[in-house]
Amino acid sequence: MNEARALETLQGLVGNYSPSASEQGAVAWLVARMQNIGYAQAYIDPAGNAVGVIGQGSKTLMLLGHIDTVPGEIPLRIEDGILYGRGSVDAKGPLAAFTEAAAGFTSDTWRILVIGAVGEEADSPGAKYVREHYQADAVIIGEPSQWQRFTLGYKGSVWMDLHFEQAMAHTASQLPSACETAFQTWTDMQRFAAEFNQDKAKAFEQLQLTLRGFNSQADGFSESAVLTVGSRLPLSLPPAQWLEALQSINLAMRIVVHGEPLPAYQADKNSFLARLFLRSIRAAGEKPGYVYKTGTADFNLIGPAWNVPILAYGPGDAALDHTPNEHILLSDYFQAIRVLEQVLHELDAI
Repeated sequence: MNEARALETLQGLVGNYSPSASEQGAVAWLVARMQNIGYAQAYIDPAGNAVGVIGQGSKTLMLLGHIDTVPGEIPLRIEDGILYGRGSVDAKGPLAAFTEAAAGFTSDTWRILVIGAVGEEADSPGAKYVREHYQADAVIIGEPSQWQRFTLGYKGSVWMDLHFEQAMAHTASQLPSACETAFQTWTDMQRFAAEFNQDKAKAFEQLQLTLRGFNSQADGFSESAVLTVGSRLPLSLPPAQWLEALQSINLAMRIVVHGEPLPAYQADKNSFLARLFLRSIRAAGEKPGYVYKTGTADFNLIGPAWNVPILAYGPGDAALDHTPNEHILLSDYFQAIRVLEQVLHELDAI
């Protein structure tokens, strides 16, 4: 690994501020970077993703990262071996590590696809295009797990608006208002979650609810209220089953789902890909580990659709995702590249 070049790649990606729907500059920069460091092909696909191809084998390993970030630009700077900037952790650090690790890859058996997908922090149009138009024999998703760990599972999610509408009634009638009905429903949802979770000790197994918004209005004839709710779903509660249970809590409310509901997905911890990472992390002098996360990622889109070996990996502390102090240790970034290089080096033995 060339640390100076690897640092340039990280700085170039993080320095191109690219919140969702404004990734074009960062995508163009990454494609040019791939062309300059030896990729056989590098181009922008019809979804706007940056794609790099290296290797000539009949089997494909996809390294799927995302190039967009949440809003909120953080000036790029390096202090005491730490790089600060929006996306340094989520998830340009992992994407830069993918880009550098694959640059020196040679194989007659495998080819590598490195993809910087657009829109992961929104509704993942980039990964949805990948799901429908690409295929791979194994996939590594670029998300921070710290360099000595990888991720084998993500919870599912459903985001929705719950609508409550009724005719106006006099305040002396003692009939519940739309607002009161909405908050009673929220209380009932919390009770349902508590009962569902009572025998489940791990967060990965639990139903987690968040109330993200509330609005109400009245025009003299009717009144309405809307709750915006986020749901984190375990493997045992697929989105369709959760929506059915939710409707049974209040038959009269109207449920409007935002985007595509995502089921939870858990990968095989005994896959060849997991074994390669375990060996490579040990070879780098650290005790390896794997985790299951309560958030979602493009992992949830690709894993169930393709049913191939998959895991998520990348440098960075996920606790810094989306924060105003987002930063990455350069030593961790370089170490992740070494681990990835070792994984790729051992592919031909598979």
